[in-house]
Amino acid sequence: LRHGLRHAQFVRAASSDAPRGAAKKLLIKHVTIIGGGLMGAGIAQVAAASGHTVVLVDQSDEILKKSTKGIEESLKRVIKKKFADKPEAGAEFIQKTLKNLTTSTDAASVVHSTDLVIEAIVENLEVKNKLFQTLDKFAPEHTIFASNTSSLQITKMANATTRQDRFGGLHFFNPVPMMKLVEVIKTPMTSQKTFESLVDFSKAVGKSPVSCKDTPGFIVNRLLVPYMMEAVRLFERGDASKEDIDVAMKLGAGYPMGPFELLDYVGLDTSKYIIDGWHSLEPNNPLFAPSPLLNKLVEEKKLGKKTGEGFYKYK
Repeated sequence: LRHGLRHAQFVRAASSDAPRGAAKKLLIKHVTIIGGGLMGAGIAQVAAASGHTVVLVDQSDEILKKSTKGIEESLKRVIKKKFADKPEAGAEFIQKTLKNLTTSTDAASVVHSTDLVIEAIVENLEVKNKLFQTLDKFAPEHTIFASNTSSLQITKMANATTRQDRFGGLHFFNPVPMMKLVEVIKTPMTSQKTFESLVDFSKAVGKSPVSCKDTPGFIVNRLLVPYMMEAVRLFERGDASKEDIDVAMKLGAGYPMGPFELLDYVGLDTSKYIIDGWHSLEPNNPLFAPSPLLNKLVEEKKLGKKTGEGFYKYK
């Protein structure tokens, strides 16, 4: 109840100077990233490289050591391109970036002074909600929460917290340092101020933001996943070989990878997980219908590049 009263006071205070308060966007300086996997480490790298103070959080120091090593390797690749003829400037850039980055295994203690929390952990709604619920208790009033989910509903996560107006989606693409896009997701509760702060942050880390409502798959995956599934169905019906479908889309549509190469790259388990989730939301949508062949390959643990075999075999 006390919290409710405090919240009511806060809402009153905020609404009394609405014009001034509404215009004041939050300048994000300190970022906490939860999850040291490929995505989390990539986001940490671009945030640190653009002058933000970054804390990368994961469950063990072992994972974090691996993440930091990955970031260092990635930065070396960046400076080969960016500072090809200026090795000293390149070395200084790496040093500066790494100075902005620290790691921690205790999320609750590091969010005390953060402006933005970005979650990049396992694609499981319960696990994400539990994390956000906990961090909601420890993060300051002004802190914005964002999820890097590609397929789950942001609104459901926001509802696990008391800061629905300060909650949005920031969907980065893999590999983060290379890919220029960020999808900024606005739920029906996300405030304009929060939305603008997330757009500004995306630009500050050198990305091009696009905006989308909280709809399955946002923009890119909502178009890409059904396209990949349609390719599998074309092959399942025996209308064309997977090799020919891949060549056709690369040479006919100018795509860098064909749909089967892309499925193997993304991981067949990940693709199945996304399509199954959407199918349960909209069982009558033919675009979201499961594929027997995809299900069979996942059952046989042929998950694509990461296991050495998916639609294709990899050495």
